[in-house]
Amino acid sequence: MLDWGAIFGNAALEFISPTTAAYALAALGLAVHFGYTGLLNFGQAGFMAIGAYGYALSALRFGLPIWACVLIGIGASVIFALILGIPTLRLRADYLAIVTIAAAEIVRLLFTTNEFDAFTGSASGLSAFQRDLEALNPLPDGSYGFGPWNFSDRTWFFLMIAWVVVALCALLTWMLMRSPWGRVIKGIREDEDAVRSLGKNVYSYKMQSLILGGVFGTLAGMLFVFPRAVVPSYFQPTLTFFIYAILLLGGAATILGPIVGSMVFWVLLSFFSGFVARAVAAGWFPFMTQVQAGQLRFILVGVAIILIVVFMPQGILGNKKELAFVK
Repeated sequence: MLDWGAIFGNAALEFISPTTAAYALAALGLAVHFGYTGLLNFGQAGFMAIGAYGYALSALRFGLPIWACVLIGIGASVIFALILGIPTLRLRADYLAIVTIAAAEIVRLLFTTNEFDAFTGSASGLSAFQRDLEALNPLPDGSYGFGPWNFSDRTWFFLMIAWVVVALCALLTWMLMRSPWGRVIKGIREDEDAVRSLGKNVYSYKMQSLILGGVFGTLAGMLFVFPRAVVPSYFQPTLTFFIYAILLLGGAATILGPIVGSMVFWVLLSFFSGFVARAVAAGWFPFMTQVQAGQLRFILVGVAIILIVVFMPQGILGNKKELAFVK
């Protein structure tokens, strides 16, 4: 018999995990890019890597305070966005897509190369860069919570940081999209020639959007690695496509959609992972090994997402009117 309590309990953990928060924030950045502005950024993993390494290197190699580490990561992401946007944002959208996916891989490979092993840790990555941040933990030692949500004080501390940052960024996005700046951004998504005819600098607005969404991705990269080490293999191209799946699942041009999409995605992934692994161990699938079971969970999650997209193409919280720009 399968331990359904453990399966559902492990899945429930993903509702509020730091990983869920990090993916939600990265997807919110893509909502700014793709959902609101119509920019095809396939390199969000690159922004996340810059944020993670920007913080870790600043803390470990230079011994900088927390605020400086965060600012260096953000500053590096702004430079990265400028490098990507200056040659491409005046061209068709597909040029940005090609450049961003290539640039993200270049960033990952630079952090992986043995030439910088003494500085970046190469494929082994970096760890113990959170010490100054952990020293600010106000919670007493021990475990707290109820039901499946029972975590150590360290995990609760990182959870509080992660979801506060997500909430603040969501509030900022909501305010911006209700402002004149947001209305111009949405106009660019719908018809940038019409916006240009009104005297707006479309190139400048696109650049601002690229920078803003990239900064969200950078902060997401920091949140993603706070509970763990920084390893370049975390930031492969599949990371960006998972984030796009989350974005489309929740609703592309929404504020809460990326957050809900991240929760649903990770709950589904955890549920199917636990179910398939235990089903194979119990002999339900005698033709399948545990290694094959690990791949089957992604297939099942993919099928679940396909069904949601087919029957709710606008996403869980999306509006069908917002899909008009992709026609």
